[in-house]
Amino acid sequence: MATQEMVVVSQQSMQVATAPTAPVKTKAGKVPPWKQRKQKKLLPASAVTESSTTMQSTETKSSQAKKNKKPKKAKGEAAEATAGLENGVELSQVLQVTETIESKMENDALVQDKVTVPSPESGGVPEPTKAYLRCASLAPSRLARPRRILIVMDLNGTLLHRPNKRRPSVFVDRPHARVFMEYLLTHFAVAVWSSARPENVHLMLASLLTPAQRARCAVVWGRDHFGLSRADYNSRVQCYKRLARVWADPGVMAAHPDARRGGCWDQSNTVLVDDSAEKARSEPHNLLRIPEYAGRSAAEDCLFVLPQVHDYINELAHQADISRFIRETPFQLDPSYTL
Repeated sequence: MATQEMVVVSQQSMQVATAPTAPVKTKAGKVPPWKQRKQKKLLPASAVTESSTTMQSTETKSSQAKKNKKPKKAKGEAAEATAGLENGVELSQVLQVTETIESKMENDALVQDKVTVPSPESGGVPEPTKAYLRCASLAPSRLARPRRILIVMDLNGTLLHRPNKRRPSVFVDRPHARVFMEYLLTHFAVAVWSSARPENVHLMLASLLTPAQRARCAVVWGRDHFGLSRADYNSRVQCYKRLARVWADPGVMAAHPDARRGGCWDQSNTVLVDDSAEKARSEPHNLLRIPEYAGRSAAEDCLFVLPQVHDYINELAHQADISRFIRETPFQLDPSYTL
């Protein structure tokens, strides 16, 4: 009996040992924590993969959150720096702003100073006539005695310079300008013609000539004598000094020494003194071009520009046809010239 009982007990113990382990549940039917840890160790590969993916996703979100915090920090530092400069902006920033404003002003000035072609209503761009070119192409000849010729004189850039446009009544005379003009008014007929507005022409003459000298001018013309349309008159268009306009003016015609006997001014006895070659486009061989005057300088004093112009005009007074002489022997400055 004892032996049978021992066998039975042994078989029961073997059954207990080989029986599958069932999950232990709590009263609420849940697996206890210690059992959950043990089951996690025995999870299949798919579950492990899902778990690792979830962990990686969580880590990625946390790292992105950390990265997102950096820009906020940078913005905060920038705001602090800006707040710190409110009471004292750095000098470099001030200089940069100043340079930007000056550059814009220069660009605007360049755009504003751009010269355009006059409209057809204003006469467009003139060309010398065939008759003019044919006459100027002949050989020059010198007269035995000088004669009274017509000088069409420019002002700004030729005889004087206005250094500041905000002070329209202040000008700087070219060296020898006053003596030069007195000489011309004494020996020749002088017509003043400038592309400036009439009010500015009056200011320039007031600073250069006396009232008595101005009264000796045949005419004093400004921008209103170019035949410009209203739009071109108020714009920066290229002005052309067509000498035919001067020759046809009654006041200029009356200044001719033989006006009563039918004497007239033409390309043979007229010279235009100007610093712009383009303005003399219609009569290019009647231009005595001199360098533009932009203010007094030591180099300008050494060149003696107007004294050399004085001598050249004296030679023109001896020419039978001024256009022929200028075509063949245009005015040139002599650096070695002395008074």
